[in-house]
Amino acid sequence: MKKILVIDDALPVREGIAAILGLEGFEVIQAENGLIGIQLARDYLPDLIICDIIMPELNGYDTLAILRQDPTTAAIPFIFLTAKVSREDMRRGMNIGADDYLSKPFTTQELLSAVKTRLEKQEVVLKRSEKKLEDLRGNIIHALPHEFLTPLHGILGFSELLMENYETVGRQEIGEMAQMIHLSATNLHKLIQNFLVYAQIELIATDPKRIAALRNSFTEHPRMIISEVCWQKAKQLEREKDLALELTDTKVQISEENLKKVVEELISNAFKFSQAGTPVHVTTTTLNHFFIIEINNFGRGMTSQQIADIGAYMQFERKFYEQQGTGLGLIIAKRLVELHGGSLTIQSIPDQKTTVYVKLKRSIPLQ
Repeated sequence: MKKILVIDDALPVREGIAAILGLEGFEVIQAENGLIGIQLARDYLPDLIICDIIMPELNGYDTLAILRQDPTTAAIPFIFLTAKVSREDMRRGMNIGADDYLSKPFTTQELLSAVKTRLEKQEVVLKRSEKKLEDLRGNIIHALPHEFLTPLHGILGFSELLMENYETVGRQEIGEMAQMIHLSATNLHKLIQNFLVYAQIELIATDPKRIAALRNSFTEHPRMIISEVCWQKAKQLEREKDLALELTDTKVQISEENLKKVVEELISNAFKFSQAGTPVHVTTTTLNHFFIIEINNFGRGMTSQQIADIGAYMQFERKFYEQQGTGLGLIIAKRLVELHGGSLTIQSIPDQKTTVYVKLKRSIPLQ
């Protein structure tokens, strides 16, 4: 049974809507003002909210704005009730996330039609989400066993060679095998770490208090963090000559640990998917209330569809390129940035150039 929350300070209107919807088999929850409506929305998580605009305590616009800021209620379809709708009023409501308007007085058919339309559209959205979740499960099933086994085979294979031939193998060969074991173990360790980090991120995303705590963390000098991570990765991959940095500094709304993780994953991808000898540029700028990180590489690039399909455990053209990695790094960076109130976007021309833009909020003192 679908649950519908009706928020209206006029008792006759509220009860009339509840009676009509009840006869159609809906479970109806009633609230006489926006403050109570917000609490009931959080407690019951209705499938749809119908809300008057002009109300005491808290008007409909503010009610909607608060619900849209809460991850637990942000996606609930929302219909405004109003005696009249000007273009400015409609634009204001749409800008903060209203799905539809219902003008008073309305007929039973108009009410039921608006409710049915919103619920059907929400069903389509839910089916798309379920399809993405199913794709995620499929990618986990197919990708993870291979990704875990690849470095594990390296560890087992070289260690077995050492155990069986330690008496006859030379010192140089032992050193090379030990190096390969260490490399495989390092890759396996990072894979496990990223898997756990991603799981933790998704848990945080469901908890508004933890999201709020994240957004209260700051990095005083991001320039130092970004420079250190980029040069460390360039040195590790012997690509110091390819790296060019042009960095500014400002206090930014993200912890040093999470900023380091975001840059580490993005710079790793920039090097990983470009050839040695081609440049990798990292630039930071400030624009109004935002700190922008721009990372350019001139490698294989991505199609618009690949960018749109970015998700955990996805890796494009695996069979052709045979690159290790579950695609977790990019989605971890994207989700971390979003949890801090920022955004990560990608522009790419296949086989030419890829640019990743990270936009984070600056911490600017109040004037």
